[in-house]
Amino acid sequence: MKDFDYIVVGAGSAGCVLANRLSKNPRNKVLLLEAGGSDHRFFIQMPIGYGKTYHQKAVNWMYMTEPSPDADNKPSYWPRGKVLGGSSSINAMVYVRGNPKDFDQWSEAGNPGWSYADVLPYFKKMESWQNGADSYRGGDGPLKVSEVSNHLHPLCQNFLSAAQEIGIHLNADMNGKDQEGVGNYQITTHKGQRMSSSKAYLWPIRSRRNLTILKNALATRILFKNKKAYGVEYSKSGKLHQVSANREVIISAGSINSPQLLQISGVGPKKVLEEASVQLIHDSPAVGKNLQDHLGVSYFYKSKVPTLNDQLRPFLGKIYQGLRYVLTRGGPLSLSVNQSGGFIRTREGLEKPNIQLYFSPVSYSLESPDRRAMMSPDPFSAMLLGVSNCKTHSRGQVRIKSSNPLIHPIIEPNYLSHDEDVRDLLEGVKVLRKLAQTDSFSSVIGDEFRPGSECQTDEQMIQHIKETVWTVFHPSSTCRMGPDPNSNVVDSGLRVHGIEGLRVADASIFPQLVCGNINAATIMVGEKASDLILQDQINGK
Repeated sequence: MKDFDYIVVGAGSAGCVLANRLSKNPRNKVLLLEAGGSDHRFFIQMPIGYGKTYHQKAVNWMYMTEPSPDADNKPSYWPRGKVLGGSSSINAMVYVRGNPKDFDQWSEAGNPGWSYADVLPYFKKMESWQNGADSYRGGDGPLKVSEVSNHLHPLCQNFLSAAQEIGIHLNADMNGKDQEGVGNYQITTHKGQRMSSSKAYLWPIRSRRNLTILKNALATRILFKNKKAYGVEYSKSGKLHQVSANREVIISAGSINSPQLLQISGVGPKKVLEEASVQLIHDSPAVGKNLQDHLGVSYFYKSKVPTLNDQLRPFLGKIYQGLRYVLTRGGPLSLSVNQSGGFIRTREGLEKPNIQLYFSPVSYSLESPDRRAMMSPDPFSAMLLGVSNCKTHSRGQVRIKSSNPLIHPIIEPNYLSHDEDVRDLLEGVKVLRKLAQTDSFSSVIGDEFRPGSECQTDEQMIQHIKETVWTVFHPSSTCRMGPDPNSNVVDSGLRVHGIEGLRVADASIFPQLVCGNINAATIMVGEKASDLILQDQINGK
């Protein structure tokens, strides 16, 4: 059995960070296990290529959830990265840290060291912000973050002006001092290519002799002795292998795979493990519980001026934009379709935003849960205005149905099971209609074709929400951080309650969802986890 000091399971947004930081000391032997393959793929490196990888089995777990009874009893398709870089290799690249109050609330929930003042240095450490460092932004970190306002569709300016007309202020940097307001989204790209966690943290250090990266290696279980993790079993090329960890095993497999791996290894709710015929190592009731995800609703409008539909729908347009990208790394293929947006409070009395806004100068059908026609938009000029909730009150769970790691776990999101989620989204879509009726949009916006003018009453709008609501791909909190082992999985040091030598570090540890996209906060977790682990090493723990 080969031995390492640290074994990191999952080369995703946080796992790549851990592999980099832990192996910086040449005396630390580090193994990084990734179930997927290489990220050296054209449609990964081309930013808008996520329209292809969205349903590409070679790089994507392609999960399907159970139906949500309160959301029209629909299942939901969940793409998650199965490749170096994890979901940061297939996401929409929008870079949002979260609201400062999010992290203060993490700390107030019994997690010392996780307040905004505590995590801000890690956000600064990890990023290289195109406009340079200041009190809130980092300028020389591994992760390139781009300001792309000069390259966006002109309709983005109409959106920003419309928002100001209805009293929403302009915010030049939603990742700076304040989050609230509207602006153009910053994205994780550099020179027209995707900047994933893998590209930022792994590519520069792949030659380190003390770092072993194993691709297409699926972790099948954590190895325990007397409630201490001492290694990992994994499958590669049809054969099982075992490796030992002299110091720690760190699970960074994501909000679905991390609780799944814990459960199939014998750490989880006793009843769930019994039903899956898994031998109990430690009864940890919260593993897989507290699942949270942001939900989105879009309104679609015909446009009186050309949009990205006119550039990306025609065959010759696809050819032209493809050649433009290959030759110049420019044009719409070098961007995200989520170009502008922001964060607002829809009512008095809220201490932070409850709604995130999106503007995309493109429209596409949502005909089935496992297909997305982003690369072939509607055959007419159109745009979309969208919202998602910032704080979710509904809770779901992830639970295994088999000890076989190849069998997907049961995912029960329980969307819209709490009335507050419906209320927030209803208030949010009403803001969309206010935006569409402003003078700034009147000269360019046409008829609303989804949901349409016949959808007017609150009851009709709520029904449309329930029928069309969709995941914003932000699952979290299934290995939640907190002091009580009966309702949480890890402590504030990310150590698994009741187990020695085992930590979890990814979006699954979030005590609650952050306000906005989660990739930046997940990378931050990887940075802070690295420091926690290395500090324990120095202290001899």
